[in-house]
Amino acid sequence: MTLRVPKAELPVELREIMIKQLGTVPEPVEVLWNHPELAEANQEFSAKVATWDAADASLKTFAHMAVAAQVGCSWCLDVNYFHALNQNLDLTKASQVPRWRQSEVFTPLERDVMEYAEAMTYTPTTVTDELSARLLDRLGPAAMVELTVFIGFANFATRCNTAHGITSQGYSDACEIPLAARPHTFGVASTA
Repeated sequence: MTLRVPKAELPVELREIMIKQLGTVPEPVEVLWNHPELAEANQEFSAKVATWDAADASLKTFAHMAVAAQVGCSWCLDVNYFHALNQNLDLTKASQVPRWRQSEVFTPLERDVMEYAEAMTYTPTTVTDELSARLLDRLGPAAMVELTVFIGFANFATRCNTAHGITSQGYSDACEIPLAARPHTFGVASTA
């Protein structure tokens, strides 16, 4: 896939900050910079989302990766695996998110979170009262609301990236464990 929207030239200072933080400038930032006001608002909201702490970071990372695997956003899978490494999350689990249903490494809570992420990603959504109740019981209201909005944000990011033709930039190449390929599912984009 090739970019469907050209990259815009970033201000030098922003480019330098991105390179210092990530080693390269993320393509989503370069594409969104075609509309600087929108790009800045997106960066501000993304930074705010990163500060939320009512829900466990690993659960949110696995949820975002489950959304990315379902939508087919290789960029989000790639960068979230890189973040998992930098957050000292369980890399074996992170690598298995695209095939979480077949993997034996996840806890029941992690499985419910990824099921919830997928259920929110389907159109129309397929979230059930039972799944919501199980998560609410184990997470509490604040973490449940945070997880839900976080998954909504993950859907926003993955869908924008795939629509713009943005694909993996190789962030996960620095990690030791390769991402597992998602089993092909009818009607769901594969990351393999």
